Amino acid sequence: MFDVLVIGGGNAALCAAITARESGASVLLLEAAPRAWRGGNSQHTRNLRCMHDGPQDVLVDSYPEEEFWQDLQRVTEGNTDEHLARLVIRTSSRCRTWMRQHGVNFQPPLSGALHVARTNAFFMGGGKALVNAYYRSAERLGVRIRYDTPVEALELKDGQFVAALTGQERIEARACVLAAGGFESNRAWLRDAWGQNARGEWPADNFLIRGTRFNQGVLLKFMIDAGADIIGDPSQSHCVAIDARAPLYDGGICTRVDCVSLGIVVNRDAERFYDEGEDFWPKRYAIWGRLVAHQPDQIGYSIIDSKAIGHFMPPVFPGARANTLPELATLLGLDPVKFSATVAAYNRACRPGRFDHTTLDDCATENLSPPKTHWARPLNTPPYYGYALRPGITFTYLGLKVNDRAAVHFGGIPSRNLFVAGEMMAGNVLGKGYTAGVGMSIGTTFGRIAGEQAAQAATKESRRETA
Repeated sequence: MFDVLVIGGGNAALCAAITARESGASVLLLEAAPRAWRGGNSQHTRNLRCMHDGPQDVLVDSYPEEEFWQDLQRVTEGNTDEHLARLVIRTSSRCRTWMRQHGVNFQPPLSGALHVARTNAFFMGGGKALVNAYYRSAERLGVRIRYDTPVEALELKDGQFVAALTGQERIEARACVLAAGGFESNRAWLRDAWGQNARGEWPADNFLIRGTRFNQGVLLKFMIDAGADIIGDPSQSHCVAIDARAPLYDGGICTRVDCVSLGIVVNRDAERFYDEGEDFWPKRYAIWGRLVAHQPDQIGYSIIDSKAIGHFMPPVFPGARANTLPELATLLGLDPVKFSATVAAYNRACRPGRFDHTTLDDCATENLSPPKTHWARPLNTPPYYGYALRPGITFTYLGLKVNDRAAVHFGGIPSRNLFVAGEMMAGNVLGKGYTAGVGMSIGTTFGRIAGEQAAQAATKESRRETA
């Protein structure tokens, strides 16, 4: 029998497995995906949001706790547990040393429109390199790893873990960490969560999945049905506006379209529907998937002119390009007359200012609804570019309620030997919204806590067995 069983194969699961092993526990990790697709959504990540009180290696200036907290407050609109959020924030300031010890390397932030040189540490080689480094470290430490091993159910007794059930196999352990992700790849569950809108549409039918196809939410649903305490709205998620031509699954970071704040976004009816310049893109990019999801046909179009080129991270797929606005509208399937009128109204409303995409500048519209509060410049310099956008779900926020020991709760009572980390509990910190890199901060923090606590629980259980 293993001391600790870790179910999942992404960042949180690996942090838990490595930490438990460092604490002296024998560890078995079960990954549902085959080896080639291991790592869950973590393989698609590229950075970690970090608190720091002064310049630190790849991080410039400072990003103090209170600013991090206010950023999180703003994007979640208060839907966060402050105690757990501040735990994540403080832990983020000291986790990089441990990460380096396990083979993770960092690089300076990429150029473009991300503006995160002060707040985020980027992984050298991206999330795939991070995942591979952690797997190598886990194997070197003696963590046993099994691929193609999805867990369908757990055997529980009075809120305590007994065994995991996978196929016809029953796997016992003295403690368990759940880190098997959300339900973003389960189309039926997404459909149920979002329901049918007033136009008779099922919005979820038009969603693309930015991350792994293996996050079906099977274990999450089992835990909910088993009476575990839950937190979060099933319709809330890390939902990004991505290129409509992206693949159904595993498109990852490269499918994002980052020019939204530098132009305008219109819907199928060629109408603007939200302030594109509300805040810096890393703080607000994850609201746009949800905004597009509420538009007709769940589609939007990001429109820029040549002045924006060079100010944002170029997407993988080139956009539609035209020398006139009516021509661009035709390429995008929009009404040319209505589209041209929308752009003309926007252009008239732009007031002169000093454009600076690295600050909250004074380029704004006047007497326009919705307004554009920053980076508002007339679209008047051909060629013009357009990108069709769809909602891209990264991970869902419905999860299991936890305390600062990462314990799963049943009726308000924390389990002695069952813990949870990563997407399966991120809703405790992320009730809605997102800010770049915070998902990895949550997974790293609670993965390590869950691993340590599981190792301690296993030690206590072992003592009880021999008493």
